Amino acid sequence: MTTEVQWSELQRDPKGVAALADQGDVRVRRRDGVPLLLVREDSASSAAEGALTAARALRNALAHLSVEDASDTLTEEFPWADLLPEHDRRRFAADFVRAVQASAELGRWSVLTQVIVEWKATAAIYADPALVEELSRPLDDDFGPVPAPEGS
Repeated sequence: MTTEVQWSELQRDPKGVAALADQGDVRVRRRDGVPLLLVREDSASSAAEGALTAARALRNALAHLSVEDASDTLTEEFPWADLLPEHDRRRFAADFVRAVQASAELGRWSVLTQVIVEWKATAAIYADPALVEELSRPLDDDFGPVPAPEGS
């Protein structure tokens, strides 16, 4: 269970908020920013260890499946993956498993989120045959030097 408190309550009564954190997570609302989550270290460590164990089990389970079965399994969870050509569905499955493992090892699930975002965008391109054709045709012209990215 997550209890919510205001930032001002944390400032006024830190021991009281700490007591709430001993009972469960505490979401600290702030007017000028994203809420903070106060979690006991043992709980966070336990969650991280559980995620790592689950990631390793998932990697091993998918490794024992055929490539087709692994990509079929992921397509059940991510139906947009059906839009990908077969070779890309296999690459998505491999990328997904590696990203789950890396995310769990690092405790940074943004790695997995980025893989999903990128493959979902690729599937969206394949959903539009005109766009696939446009992006697949060879480039005949030299478009000149590529400008440096802004801010560099």
